[in-house]
Amino acid sequence: MYTTQMDAAKKGIITKEMAAVAKEEQIPETELMELVAKGQVVIPANKNHTCLKPHGIGSKLKTKINVNLGTSKDCLDLDVEMKKVMTAVDLGAEAIMDLSSFGDTQVFRRKLTAECPAVLGTVPIYDAVVYYNKALKAITSQQWIDIVKMHAEDGVDFMTIHCGINKETAKRFKQAKRHTNIVSRGGSIIFAWMELTGNENPFYEHFDEILDICQQYDVTLSLGDACRPGSIEDAGDISQIEELVTLGELTMRAWEKNVQVMIEGPGHMPLNQIRANMEIQQTICKGAPFYVLGPLVTDVAPGYDHITAAIGGAIAATYGASFLCYVTPAEHLRLPTVDDVKEGIIASKIAAHAADVAKGVKGAKDWDYQMSEARRNLDWEKQFELAMDGEKARRYRAESTPEREDTCTMCGKMCAVRNINKILRGEDVDIMD
Repeated sequence: MYTTQMDAAKKGIITKEMAAVAKEEQIPETELMELVAKGQVVIPANKNHTCLKPHGIGSKLKTKINVNLGTSKDCLDLDVEMKKVMTAVDLGAEAIMDLSSFGDTQVFRRKLTAECPAVLGTVPIYDAVVYYNKALKAITSQQWIDIVKMHAEDGVDFMTIHCGINKETAKRFKQAKRHTNIVSRGGSIIFAWMELTGNENPFYEHFDEILDICQQYDVTLSLGDACRPGSIEDAGDISQIEELVTLGELTMRAWEKNVQVMIEGPGHMPLNQIRANMEIQQTICKGAPFYVLGPLVTDVAPGYDHITAAIGGAIAATYGASFLCYVTPAEHLRLPTVDDVKEGIIASKIAAHAADVAKGVKGAKDWDYQMSEARRNLDWEKQFELAMDGEKARRYRAESTPEREDTCTMCGKMCAVRNINKILRGEDVDIMD
């Protein structure tokens, strides 16, 4: 009866995925259906990902977060990567991106689509280099597209496709003499291939073929930002904006074939440019959900880039971004450990929730209300239950506070909450030790 979630929505059909998302988001099913039909919400749900718990990404919905992981030459332990996956799922990450670039990548990808309930994404261009295992310039245009089909068959829900950097944008990039050039791994690979072969970007040239694949399996396209700024010096430059214009044009073509689309965004960007960047994207791409890496608001905090990204992510999501890609403390330095993954997830969740409160997303502020009520009542168990990381909150309190104390160690008998509660109950207060 329908090919994709967008096709169903345009036909007035509420799919089981739409029904599940509407229930989770506390919005009417018909309202969600209309947003999917317009392309303002995507529900990545490959027909072959049978264990999926669907999530909606886009307008009027809670901000979602994505966790990047995967095998590489420096870390080929599938058990470690799966531990990262399960940590992410347990902490509430809605999406996992498998960026594997070494070893038998299909084994790990199929393990994910068979066992992981999170929305799953990949970047086929990485896998093509591994799969063909030959000189970059020897890979043909059709072989790049064949990998896209392989990932779709394997059950991937969304794919990053670097189709915005064509010959024309590549020419502009070389003329612009950017400060940090191209920092996108996928973008650098396809740019190098174009330079080595003299050919057009196959993902741009054969975009209609990619759309046919996505339509067949209901894969959501995440249109990659090959020219995302890798430093605040390059934020909002010609290369970034020209690529965004191309992505806007490709979005219209995708919607004509009922293929769901997200747009990927910056990178590194100073605070004062974020709002304008979000609004430009919403205009050029007609409200398609915006997926941002950070953005990192300063370049000088290696080891703490989960914080620089959370600051930027909170602002970006407040003004239009729908999907935040987490950043770990290991960003720019090394591969993340399981602990790094956890730190990155929590930072990103804080940013997403803070933005949801600011936007007035339905139900977002209720969580904070419940926490403040638990604090007023000095209900420690309830606070641990409500905390984003209840284990850490419980551990911190246990390490520093005697069991008999009903306050934190900072205030002791001077605890404002406890003493005001007593006064309002008509009890005496003794603040002297």
